Amino acid sequence: MAAQRYPQEDYSRPPEAIEIVLVRHGASEAAVEDQPFELLEGQADPALSEAGERQAQAVAAHLASEPLAALFVTPLRRTAQTAAPLAAAVGLEPVCVPELREVYLGELDGGAFRIAVRRGDPRVAEVFARQRWDVIPGAETMEDFAQRTAAGIDCILEGLAPGATVAAVVHGGVIGELCRQASGSRPFAFVHADNGSLTRIVVLPEGRRWVRTFNESAHLRS
Repeated sequence: MAAQRYPQEDYSRPPEAIEIVLVRHGASEAAVEDQPFELLEGQADPALSEAGERQAQAVAAHLASEPLAALFVTPLRRTAQTAAPLAAAVGLEPVCVPELREVYLGELDGGAFRIAVRRGDPRVAEVFARQRWDVIPGAETMEDFAQRTAAGIDCILEGLAPGATVAAVVHGGVIGELCRQASGSRPFAFVHADNGSLTRIVVLPEGRRWVRTFNESAHLRS
């Protein structure tokens, strides 16, 4: 009798697991020295740039064929603008989850952080050396950021049917933190998601989570 064969198989999501597709918003308009971005409740709220609008269209074309049960955004307009083409393509009304807004950067919010990075500001080097946003004076604490983003995911999961796939257009810092929570990684292991990229987190029925993919970006180059 021939021995039973066990071929290697591709990943298959457990039938009742939920998949959250985290979309980083498209590129936003350029920061300009001495012209801080418009603020929303103290946080920078720039619009998408032309490149960001193209990225939003690429995201929509890539995700339109997926069976999305819901679409989520944050109060910051770059997420709503990124989600708009996908919402139109799949016929979903985006739901705002305030808990998933970007980390508050204190005295480097409003576009100042981007300028500080380009200038080699030592505060930025300390942020990445210590892997803490809150080394910036006035910034949100890591503990508060973790707590509110975890609450945001709980808001998304509430009421979803087992096996659902949803998309949430969020921010780079948020994606990094949610991946840290799911994987148990060091704090900044996942902070470098590209604009318009996709990151997939799978939530198992018992609540355990894993990072299925990080920074999918092939759709942005096609």
